[in-house]
Amino acid sequence: MSGKAPKTIYTCQSCGYQSAKWMGRCPDCGKWDSLLEETLSSASSAAARGAISADKSTPVPIDAVEADDEERRLTGIAELDRVLGGGLVAGTMILIGGDPGIGKSTLMLQALSGLAEDGRTALYVSGEESVRQLRIRSRRLSAMASSLYAVSEVDVSEILAMVDRLKPDVLVVDSIQTMFHPELTSAPGSVSQVRESAMRLMLMAKRSGIPTFLVGHVTKEGAIAGPRLLEHMVDTVLYFEGERSHVYRILRAVKNRFGSTNEIGVFEMKDTGLAEVANPSAAFLSERSAGTPGSVVIPSMEGTRPILVEIQALASSTSFGTPRRTILGLDGNRVALLVAVMEKKLGMHLLGHDIFMNVAGGVKVDEPAVDLGIVTAVASSFLDRPVAEGTVVFGEVGLTGEIRAVGQVETRVAEARKLGFKRCVVPESNLKRLPAMDGIERIGVRTVEEAVESLFD
Repeated sequence: MSGKAPKTIYTCQSCGYQSAKWMGRCPDCGKWDSLLEETLSSASSAAARGAISADKSTPVPIDAVEADDEERRLTGIAELDRVLGGGLVAGTMILIGGDPGIGKSTLMLQALSGLAEDGRTALYVSGEESVRQLRIRSRRLSAMASSLYAVSEVDVSEILAMVDRLKPDVLVVDSIQTMFHPELTSAPGSVSQVRESAMRLMLMAKRSGIPTFLVGHVTKEGAIAGPRLLEHMVDTVLYFEGERSHVYRILRAVKNRFGSTNEIGVFEMKDTGLAEVANPSAAFLSERSAGTPGSVVIPSMEGTRPILVEIQALASSTSFGTPRRTILGLDGNRVALLVAVMEKKLGMHLLGHDIFMNVAGGVKVDEPAVDLGIVTAVASSFLDRPVAEGTVVFGEVGLTGEIRAVGQVETRVAEARKLGFKRCVVPESNLKRLPAMDGIERIGVRTVEEAVESLFD
């Protein structure tokens, strides 16, 4: 007689929820028609348990663990190294996601080329392109180092065998959704395949010390496709942001076990690949029109780096009962809160106006210091009066209209002065602690009324 019939289970392709029977709607995430039938393989489970338990270990006191002061591996791309926390840590696993065509594969190929030129062996595994296609793209990017190896493969077991033979210093898998393990019967890209493939690659990275990049697809909501477990398994999660119609790309860390999640990297997309933007402030302000109502410059902190960005607002009267609020690059709820404060404290009747807001250059800013910039931009457009040339503003706005102190004020003001700004409106409590600084006038304000009076007197 034959063995037991394979057991089937229904798995939600959105969140990974599993059920013994099919349901039209996932009870966990609420998605409709997302449960697909998958066959559980006992061989796969046994192999996974064997792989996990192959390297037996015993608990040791944490202070008895030998500290390894190994230097981080630099990729040769300073903006990428900044986001990673100073370079690659041995055995780290990094997941990078972003919209199609945003430049994920280009960044990975350039990073591997930089490591290969430094004398390290790099392996690029593509499940979406042939080796000839990779050759064409690498020639355009000038990524032709002899120690950069490329292969087109989707079988995880074959990839692990290649890693054992080649023993590369860094590995890129592009993309994890195309990988599959032959012991599972589900299709590539399913929750089971993504989870199993990522688990095998993670175990390999931790044991061998090989830094591993996983390129991930994103859903239409902007989240990385596959089970949420994928983001919990890796050490670092990076998102590549920006519109394909814009030349600038923002690399942002949303999880990093070996560095800060506040740092960003700025790139410019060119014909020859991604170029680092050494001075993002000057790049974002290069096309700003002076003397235009509804425009203001704010110094925003992204980790340890100050970046000057332009906030634009347009307040126009509407004949509809419910005015529109269209916000790009800012927190829509925060804008609505500040508009209500302006209604109450400044007497501006904004309920009869549509309000459109945008951060020029495709940047996203969400720190509290941007509050005063939002109020200033909306007031400037509503009053149809421009902010004086050479002025920057920043500060947190409370519900009672007070201007609260923010952090790293000296760094913000120094960046504004470096780019030629002559006037800075800051919270009064910050001004008291700010050291003397030549070349820029500093105006302290305590309320939104004082701020608007000083800016539009």
